[in-house]
Amino acid sequence: MEHVTASEELSATLMYHVERPVFNEGYIDSELLHRKKRTPKPFQRRIAEHLRCSSEKAKSVVFGFLPILTWLPSYPLKQYLFGDIVSGISTGVMQLPQGLAYAMLAAVPPVFGLYSSFYPVLLYTFFGTSKHISIGTFAVISLMIGGVAVREAPDSMFAVNGTNASQVVDFEARDARRVEVVVALTTLVGIIQFVLGLLRFGFLAIYLTEPLVRGFTTAAAVHVSVSQIKYLLGVHTARFNGPLSVVYVTIGCRPLTNVVTLIIGLVCTVFLYFIKDLNERFKKKLPIPIPGEIIVVIVSTGISYGMVMSENYGVEVVGNIPTGLLPPKIPDFSVFPNLFPDAFAIAVVGFSIAISLAKTFALKHGYSVDGNQELIALGLCNFMSSFFHTFAVTASMSRSLVQESTGGHTEVRLLASLLVLLVVVAIGFVFQPLPTTVLAAIIMVNLLGMFRQMKDIPALWRTSKIELAIWLVSFFASVLLGLDYGLVVAMGFAILTVIYRTQCPKNALLGQIPDTGLYFDAEECSGIKIFQSNTSIYFANSDLYVSALKAKDVELGVTREVVPGVKKQKDHVYTNGQMTENHAESESEDDFFLQRLTPIHTIVLDFTPVNFIDSVGAKTIKSVSQHLLFLKKALKDRIVKSGLIHQTKRCYISLFVCTIDLTWLFEKGCAIT
Repeated sequence: MEHVTASEELSATLMYHVERPVFNEGYIDSELLHRKKRTPKPFQRRIAEHLRCSSEKAKSVVFGFLPILTWLPSYPLKQYLFGDIVSGISTGVMQLPQGLAYAMLAAVPPVFGLYSSFYPVLLYTFFGTSKHISIGTFAVISLMIGGVAVREAPDSMFAVNGTNASQVVDFEARDARRVEVVVALTTLVGIIQFVLGLLRFGFLAIYLTEPLVRGFTTAAAVHVSVSQIKYLLGVHTARFNGPLSVVYVTIGCRPLTNVVTLIIGLVCTVFLYFIKDLNERFKKKLPIPIPGEIIVVIVSTGISYGMVMSENYGVEVVGNIPTGLLPPKIPDFSVFPNLFPDAFAIAVVGFSIAISLAKTFALKHGYSVDGNQELIALGLCNFMSSFFHTFAVTASMSRSLVQESTGGHTEVRLLASLLVLLVVVAIGFVFQPLPTTVLAAIIMVNLLGMFRQMKDIPALWRTSKIELAIWLVSFFASVLLGLDYGLVVAMGFAILTVIYRTQCPKNALLGQIPDTGLYFDAEECSGIKIFQSNTSIYFANSDLYVSALKAKDVELGVTREVVPGVKKQKDHVYTNGQMTENHAESESEDDFFLQRLTPIHTIVLDFTPVNFIDSVGAKTIKSVSQHLLFLKKALKDRIVKSGLIHQTKRCYISLFVCTIDLTWLFEKGCAIT
């Protein structure tokens, strides 16, 4: 038995052959598809059908609004319970120190970070569709919130003794006002997200392309790191906001450093980095990750309490943490007009981060998430929680990875919430001696994942220069102009790149690969030129399409003008010292007119990559076709009128032929966009 290779066997057995008549769209619609003419329903009827209620429709709406009703009745206790318990405890242990730390970024007292780690987590269990993301405080969102709080309630508003450099600030009144601003901002963020979800704006995240988001979050990591320098060094500086705030904060950290604070911060940073590295190296062998953050918090709190570091060494500590939950309070609606632009930016960024993580885990574990329902869930979490003194939340990458790696299977997050509740109600006062430099160390180490996104730069350089430009613009604009203006600039630039792609498409002349029916940018067919432009043809680029086609004509040596007749050449012959004229021609008129003006007889416009053509583009293509037909007629008329070639002779004329049926562009209104 003879052995053949796989490629030889495939080439010998697999064949692709199609032979059919040439159809146009009108014939296909009328004769082949037999489409029924659709009569649009009246507007009132459509509204009535949409508002009509039935038991099935009501059940679908309720189950879609409360996804917990779909999975909780069939929850497999024996299969999922243990993993969810371990996952909930592990995530809750991380929630505690991160809630305290990210409250500093939000410019509010640490206890409000604990509130934000309890209420939203509990609510997302009922409304969320992702099984693995961990909702709660997040560095980027907290920093954006803190910038708004500092802008609306700066230290200068609460100066007790004048406004000079030695002013005394009423910190209690300042913090109370900042909490009011943050709570109102969170309420507005929740309203925006909820309304966008009801309007089915879940697709909004697609405009925040991945390079944009990764560049933006890397820039946010720079802002967060710079904002924590003063806590690591133990110095007191003003908090800046707006363009070049990174520069101002760095310059403001020049005062003398508290050495004890710096040592504590560095030791905690090194320890946390070591634990994080161990967890990554041995994540397959460890049943649960080592809770380095809670270990650092407990140990440093005990040492600070025993050595009275706040009084003896001037180490700044967390301070008062009230026990119990605060009663609900209606937000201050009077500040809404000033907060709307910031609230919209936070709402979009928060949703983009959450949905990107949710889709990543859903794809990995084989289930689906609803973008619109995620918007509604985040909106309800932020809106309802804001009445209980929380700030805006989203999904955390580090906690979500822990929740997944420790065996979390469902949206059960009650244990994480109960663990935070226990600290708030019963033992919150224990963490009052905790040095703030420890919280700064926790924040800095958790930013390592964001800084690793710098590796995107060489990868994007190799794959897509345009996406690299989006990443760099997003990063530098957000670093230099601030996160709010940087996001606007990045989104504007990303939209401009879409326009650029349509304005500067790739144009190619296709050729057939021998012995196949495949056409690529390869060796061209003799006498036939196939022109392809990988973009849609519409009002913004129709002229560019024609220009690119003409440019290819020039490359091929094809003329678009009627050539003049031949000029007779007179030879002067000297005979016996006298000049005589010899009316000889270099070549006969017959030979001139019978030769081809160019070896190309057909040009094909390949519309395979064209997604749509608007009316302007259709008219442009039609004008090109009509112009080429006019050239053909003009050339033929000139040859016949010359009298040198009769109409009965075969006439070789360079001719452009658009081998496309344009009737579908002009006769079928449905085909024109």
